Amino acid sequence: MPPSPNPCSPAILQVTFERRGDDLAATLDEVRLNRAIYTVVADLAAIKANALEVTPAAFDTIAAAPRRVTLAVRAAGARPESPPVGFAQAVPGTMVMFTMVILLTSGAIMLVVEREQGLLRRLASAPISRASLVLGKWMARLALALVQIAFAMVIGSMLFRVDWGQSVPMVFAVLVAWAAFNASLALLLGSAARTTAQATGIGVLSSLALAALGGCWWPIEITPAWMQSLALALPTGWTMDALHRLVNFGYAPATALPHVAALAAAALVAGWGAAKIFRYQ
Repeated sequence: MPPSPNPCSPAILQVTFERRGDDLAATLDEVRLNRAIYTVVADLAAIKANALEVTPAAFDTIAAAPRRVTLAVRAAGARPESPPVGFAQAVPGTMVMFTMVILLTSGAIMLVVEREQGLLRRLASAPISRASLVLGKWMARLALALVQIAFAMVIGSMLFRVDWGQSVPMVFAVLVAWAAFNASLALLLGSAARTTAQATGIGVLSSLALAALGGCWWPIEITPAWMQSLALALPTGWTMDALHRLVNFGYAPATALPHVAALAAAALVAGWGAAKIFRYQ
């Protein structure tokens, strides 16, 4: 016969948990179950310590009691400047690179095609000033760049869980300045190129070179110091450095103001050059 239980020994409660489904969420279910068990054990200890009878009312009393230990959660400030990895680097880098690639190819090629087909000569005879025409072309390319950027940010957030940081308005300002620069550069290239082949070759090669040297393909922080200095002399480097500061390192929005100013100045210079060499045929 089995030995009779000792009335002085504490009661042992055995919990059995049965689950159905795949094993991918089994670990999470185990953590939740253990947390519930430990919570009940802690409440039982508190009830015994207060010499209360183990009843549902006693559990309610313990639950309503003020907590002696609380958890305060607050931002720890700027994160260490370790190179961003995964989608935190890939999504912004791809967005910056392909905005330039599309603008410097299709944006420039369309201007060359319009000139070759005589469409710009027709506009020359219309009551439209040269400045208005150039501004309209620039705004169309700016809209194309902004659509690309908005799509990349939405998809990056929804599919790849990219956290754009606490300074999203300044992130938008940086990307709008980047879009404006590319719109001006596309007009400049489209006005300077003689053929669509020239526009395509120059646009692709220059975009890929600037993307690689500016930190779009890999975190620029892992490169030698001379390459990091070179990146800060390039528009792609300004943009990626600003995004890293705001998105990955948690810097204040004001730290990206020089980058926005530099991109805006570059957009004005490129736009002025495009307007000066713009031709109808």
